Amino acid sequence: MPFVREPAVAGYFYTADPTTLEREVDTMIESARPPQISGQLCGLISPHAGYLYSGPTAAYGYKLVQNANYDVVIIIGPSHRENFDNIAIFPGDSYRTPLGDVPIDDDVRSALAAATKKIVISSNGHRLEHSIEVQLPFLQRMLGKFSFVPMVMGDQRRANCEALAEAIATVCQKRKTLLIASSDLSHYHSYEVATQLDGRVIEDVRSFDADALMTKIEREEVEACGGGPIVATMKALSALGSQRIEILFHCNSGDVTSHRDAVVGYLSAAIFRSN
Repeated sequence: MPFVREPAVAGYFYTADPTTLEREVDTMIESARPPQISGQLCGLISPHAGYLYSGPTAAYGYKLVQNANYDVVIIIGPSHRENFDNIAIFPGDSYRTPLGDVPIDDDVRSALAAATKKIVISSNGHRLEHSIEVQLPFLQRMLGKFSFVPMVMGDQRRANCEALAEAIATVCQKRKTLLIASSDLSHYHSYEVATQLDGRVIEDVRSFDADALMTKIEREEVEACGGGPIVATMKALSALGSQRIEILFHCNSGDVTSHRDAVVGYLSAAIFRSN
């Protein structure tokens, strides 16, 4: 009997109807106007709120992967609902969305878990977590069939980020990999304060400076619920030869709803290796 991770937020963060979901994702992709990048796309930073709020921002990144081919996709998300000390890869066969099942790459999963004791194969963090799930319908529409590795960071401390980055760089050295950091930015500040906080994150991302961003996170000078996934992704892809990051789009929920008293920030960025 296959061990399938059932959708946790279908009908809540995005529609549970497959036909409507396909149409909504396709519409967001068609509306996105990301800048052109010259090189091989290796990674994305993508938000994970409800599609009404962050879906159009996420579409800026996913439009760039349309019809691409990767040996494996790795998605790293934060744990919003469970506390644990390590980085957990789902132990089952697939993740399910209304658009179908996405198989998990067991070879890459096993290699990552063998690379460091900080990575474990466990359902911890996966049961109700939305940060990975909401990325999948975009990938299903853009890539068609693909396999992936879902990773949830229970603890985003610097040591875990560095161990995760090193493991990915080692395991994916000879694999064409798309690495996705799932993160929103600041949460529930005024529009003006959020713009300032998010600007500091974006500055370090644009500069490809993972250590500076990690330091700001440790000092609580910035906010990003997936700050650890962003740092680990930047470090891993730098080790794998990526040299540039392009900020594709950023906004906050106040830009979507016009309610500006308590907003959430969203960022889409592309990490790539120049030709």
